[in-house]
Amino acid sequence: MAQTVKRAYRFRFYPTPEQAEELARTFGCVRLVYNKALEERTRAYTLQGRRVSYVESSAKLTEWKRGGDYDFLSEVSSVPLQQALRHLQTAFASFFAKRAKYPTFKSRKKSRLSAEYTRSAFRWREGRLTLAKMDQPLAIVWSRPLPEGAEPSTVTVSKDAAGRWFASMLVEEKINPLPPVKRNVGVDVGITALATLSTGEKIVNPRHERRDRRKLAKAQRDLARKEKGSANRQKAKLAVARVHARIADRRRDHLHKVTTRLVRENQVIAVEDLTVRNMVRNRSLARAISDASWREMRSMLEYKAQWYGRTVVAVDRWFPSSKLCSACGTLQEKMPLNVREWTCACGAVHDRDVNAAKNVLAAGLAES
Repeated sequence: MAQTVKRAYRFRFYPTPEQAEELARTFGCVRLVYNKALEERTRAYTLQGRRVSYVESSAKLTEWKRGGDYDFLSEVSSVPLQQALRHLQTAFASFFAKRAKYPTFKSRKKSRLSAEYTRSAFRWREGRLTLAKMDQPLAIVWSRPLPEGAEPSTVTVSKDAAGRWFASMLVEEKINPLPPVKRNVGVDVGITALATLSTGEKIVNPRHERRDRRKLAKAQRDLARKEKGSANRQKAKLAVARVHARIADRRRDHLHKVTTRLVRENQVIAVEDLTVRNMVRNRSLARAISDASWREMRSMLEYKAQWYGRTVVAVDRWFPSSKLCSACGTLQEKMPLNVREWTCACGAVHDRDVNAAKNVLAAGLAES
């Protein structure tokens, strides 16, 4: 049975100078409103022990617009400013529920430049998107079509560090589950091979960051030589960001292809519940682990499995998948990382990663 899901489609666009100026003003106002509202909430919580609601923050925004110092807030669309307050409300709700840390201020240099427009703040006609306060539609590069009949309910406009503009459109889409299959797979992630499957197949790790390391190092050296605050430094900073963007785009593309294939071919996908945050503290492996993006890979597997009627099972991180013989179940006392192939007392010869993937699959099926 088809299920209706909310799905974001992101497209690159090329704004006119006037549109870029309007969006830059909006980004700055969104950051200002978020930071001022956070300051007001922090003051009330620290001095009075009182929690400020979204309604109070919204009333404050109206006061700021009427005041002399912040009357420029009226020059941009009010919807992205209200959405900034809603995001802050969500952040505080997560903090008080102990799901997240205390909200932090948005930095002019480090924070993501974005603004969110709801249905009342944009016009969608015949596949053309026009934002509030703009006369012309955005020049969007339609790399793929939106689902037939779908109309965006929310549009998030952003600009990344490499100077690229993106419009992310949230739509409701009906997704049909894939036909059931009898095949299941265990996945053991690694560095040499991105993923080793219980079938014996090893999916290569492209190591995108390593392939572009020379280019990245050269760009970073050029940046280090430039005088702080100069126009040349800004150009060099942009060059570094573009190398990083190229690496991230290629990595994400590869992960999408791998995870889509795994979800299509298997009914149950068993993975290890790894704590990547702790693993990257290892200085010797941190760069390689970050480049492999195991966390992003698992996230993709989980939401795609939910869409298409598949199951992803996370096996306990302490499960001794590498030390356990998948043939007879004998547990080895030690299994150093440099041992890539070993022979069990029962006579079974194991590839370390394939054996681990088989054990992960067995444990995952037992749990599911």
